[in-house]
Amino acid sequence: MAQAVVPAMQCQVGVRGRSAVPARQPAGRVWGVRRTARAASGFKVLALGPETTGVIQRMQQLLDMDTTPFTDKIIAEYIWVGGSGIDLRSKSRTISKPVEDPSELPKWNYDGSSTGQAPGEDSEVILYPQAIFKDPFRGGNNILVICDTYTPQGEPIPTNKRHMAAQIFSDPKVTSQVPWFGIEQEYTLMQRDVNWPLGWPVGGYPGPQGPYYCAVGSDKSFGRDISDAHYKACLYAGIEISGTNGEVMPGQVGPSVGIDAGDHIWASRYILERITEQAGVVLTLDPKPIQGDWNGAGCHTNYSTLSMREDGGFDVIKKAILNLSLRHDLHIAAYGEGNERRLTGLHETASISDFSWGVANRGCSIRVGRETEAKGKGYLEDRRPASNMDPYTVTALLAETTILWEPTLEAEALAAKKLALKV
Repeated sequence: MAQAVVPAMQCQVGVRGRSAVPARQPAGRVWGVRRTARAASGFKVLALGPETTGVIQRMQQLLDMDTTPFTDKIIAEYIWVGGSGIDLRSKSRTISKPVEDPSELPKWNYDGSSTGQAPGEDSEVILYPQAIFKDPFRGGNNILVICDTYTPQGEPIPTNKRHMAAQIFSDPKVTSQVPWFGIEQEYTLMQRDVNWPLGWPVGGYPGPQGPYYCAVGSDKSFGRDISDAHYKACLYAGIEISGTNGEVMPGQVGPSVGIDAGDHIWASRYILERITEQAGVVLTLDPKPIQGDWNGAGCHTNYSTLSMREDGGFDVIKKAILNLSLRHDLHIAAYGEGNERRLTGLHETASISDFSWGVANRGCSIRVGRETEAKGKGYLEDRRPASNMDPYTVTALLAETTILWEPTLEAEALAAKKLALKV
């Protein structure tokens, strides 16, 4: 399906299917960044420390150790979304043997008062394992576990967006349409302590946008090794990542994921947070980290149903666009915090106040590709979601609006006339 795009070091991510290509296990933990004359890339994330004592080297050996020959036990890293709706939390648990399905894992709990998700006098929140990925940091049979969150009574807590999405995606009308998603996760890499994009002179600005998109060269491409490390780690984990590319505004990078979009995007974000943690770089998903004449960061969502992908699908796409126009305000409210700073009508965005669509027009709310128009079937791209959107909310809302929700005939006729849509 689609790929993702991001400003300046930006990347694309789009996914179809579930076949992931395993990558070689990355080398272990990192404490800093060192430039080396011999490195082909000129940039390596390495453990920095007192080489003369050998302490760091011995610790690195322990971190890289493969425990598989010595024990059947594995480490499961339980991951969940915190109280802000965008912060990720995780903790580790020993499991007696390797597992292949999240149903084999036990539920767990954590202190919700420390994450803004429960009061101190009743702080226990329960983690339900929902999806597993291979752990690119620990290797072996160790796993990353995407969880959602419930009260001890089994009720989803307010920040659990996955639960509602699962209800929508389990509706027979939705499952029969086999919705596909390709999410273009854009992000920005910032220099630690100075809150300024990677590659930018501190307190200053690089040259204007133009030479940074899909660029090469030390003066135009920043953070490529972080992007590449993330790319390989995602493939190793089994995340459906379709590709990456440098984007328009220097300093941003982005991946994109599809089908099991929510689980894959959150797992991808977690891996990226871990890599930037090791590299000493700060990741931000703010939709407009730098004000001024710079592109913002979005999470464009490419979407299709079975009917859209079959002959005559362009008419189904136009009907979906009509429905989306009638629920524009509802979608905007759910498409990320701070999105009004990004959706200005400039920098390849439509105005947040107006709904529009077009073929090959990146200044519209909804873009349809030339190939889709030519073939009469395919997918649409919702360009409104911000980089910090919740993928469970966005994907579920798209499915609900285009498959389950039906407008009145009067509203449909008025919207069709306004958008010049013949449906």
